[in-house]
Amino acid sequence: MPQGLIVLIRSTFSFFTLFVLTRVMGRRQISQLNFFDYVNGITIGSIAATLAIDISRESLPTFIGLLAYTFWVLFLNLLEEKNRTLRRIINGKSVIVIQNGKILENNLREYGYTIDDLKMILRTQGAFNLADVEYAILEANGRISTLLKSQVRPATPKDFGIDTEYQGIPIDLISDGKIIADNLNLVGLTEDWLRGKLSELRLKPEDVFYAELDTSGKLYVDAYRDPHPPKEVKG
Repeated sequence: MPQGLIVLIRSTFSFFTLFVLTRVMGRRQISQLNFFDYVNGITIGSIAATLAIDISRESLPTFIGLLAYTFWVLFLNLLEEKNRTLRRIINGKSVIVIQNGKILENNLREYGYTIDDLKMILRTQGAFNLADVEYAILEANGRISTLLKSQVRPATPKDFGIDTEYQGIPIDLISDGKIIADNLNLVGLTEDWLRGKLSELRLKPEDVFYAELDTSGKLYVDAYRDPHPPKEVKG
């Protein structure tokens, strides 16, 4: 069999195997990955790449290695869900690096962070002045969570005793010109209602790139070809 065809077959097999295994292992946002997750992801991907293109190796032993590595990742994930001590060993723990406005230098050094690293991360969170920070916590995934001092936090309606209306998550009603019927049913509306709202804008569903309904009843509509800004229609 030609080598090109062998690589094609093995690559296809490796791709779908990796797809299934990653779905089984679950998913986390990149920002939530700890060092253990990160290394495991790289290793499993490397084994899958070997399975795909290294035709000098037999596919079965590599495939078994891929399954074994995935098994141990799943097994340890299961154990850490049930054991807090093991979870802290695997994932690490959060550590305070600024407490009551004071930098804890020993904690920074213990985890390999410099004052420049700390200042850079704080700046990405809008804290350009260390004197404004009450607490900063180095999380297990390497990110830093910041609590600003109460004197410099942005004012909120609650600070002024102002009541606000509930604001939830908008519901998608149209995507790529297709009506999402399940979401319409979820909010107790019909396609006729939606088509009626669109007709007020001289549009049909297939003319709409995206439409959503917010919790106040406003319908946001963005058409494919529209020289004007996206429309908002009161529900």
